[in-house]
Amino acid sequence: MLRIAIDVMGGDLGPLPVIQGTIKAFRQQEFHPILVGRVDEIKNLVPPQFIDKVTFVNADEVLSMSDSATDALKKKETSIYKAVELVRDGKADAIVSPGHSGATMSLATLRIGRIQGVLRPAIASIMPTSTDKQSFVLDIGANVDCKSEHLAQFAVMGEAYVRDVLKIQYPKVGLLSNGEEKSKGNEITKETHKILSSRKSFVGYVEGNNIFDGSTDVIVCDGFVGNILLKTSEGVAESITKIIKKNIRKSPIAIAGALLMRRVFKILKKQVDYAEYGGAPLIGIKGCAIVAHGKSNAKAIKNAIFQAISFSASNINEDIEEKIAQLQLDI
Repeated sequence: MLRIAIDVMGGDLGPLPVIQGTIKAFRQQEFHPILVGRVDEIKNLVPPQFIDKVTFVNADEVLSMSDSATDALKKKETSIYKAVELVRDGKADAIVSPGHSGATMSLATLRIGRIQGVLRPAIASIMPTSTDKQSFVLDIGANVDCKSEHLAQFAVMGEAYVRDVLKIQYPKVGLLSNGEEKSKGNEITKETHKILSSRKSFVGYVEGNNIFDGSTDVIVCDGFVGNILLKTSEGVAESITKIIKKNIRKSPIAIAGALLMRRVFKILKKQVDYAEYGGAPLIGIKGCAIVAHGKSNAKAIKNAIFQAISFSASNINEDIEEKIAQLQLDI
């Protein structure tokens, strides 16, 4: 049975939604939850019938959002540090944390370690599209300055995740640029394009709109561009929702139309809701770490745990090590 270490204390909303999400996940899928935090505080939040089904690991300290990622390495009594150590020591198969994302990435990279051959782990995000498919974008913030070999490895790791975890047999991989023509891009993307050009999965440059049209399964970029892309997408989705609500209230006809379109609005809300995707996997480490949103509700935590289970049950890390070795030979 897979063991999932859960940083209960790190989220902006406190431990309750994390506990609730864990219980929701447990009711739907079998795994062994390891709840890391102030046991005296969190044990009372777990329903009595589940007490004997979870393991508690005490952590008296909480890493605040104002702390730097480097502080996380020094504060060894925090819930995030102890949760990462469980994976490092082989006592857990994965970690899920809605806490300090930089700390999670730093601790997982330095304490758990990188897969053989991986230069830099990348953090990824699932993006909704106008089709039934989803786009997988990386890096979205772990590495703001990248070389071409880093981006090429992101392509390999993203392809492995989509194939092994999302079960897309023949993923299409694109390199984000300011145009589809080979003459476009900067020096780094041009060098990356040359490295990836011989791969069957590589479709060449893609533009920002291709992220949302379902034409490409994996989109590669550096963490600077990826983080701006992610935050912009979240802002646009939120703004569109507000604009629709604002204009509906202005007109009785619009209100009537909205009532008729309730199912469509419900589907739209589900597609752009981060809680549906759970969290962002950190790919390239010798284990599994899922970075959940700081404001994660119970649904988001539940889905982040499901991500951790799917990741840990796959052979993605072995696949990445093999494909990275092959890429190095090609370079």
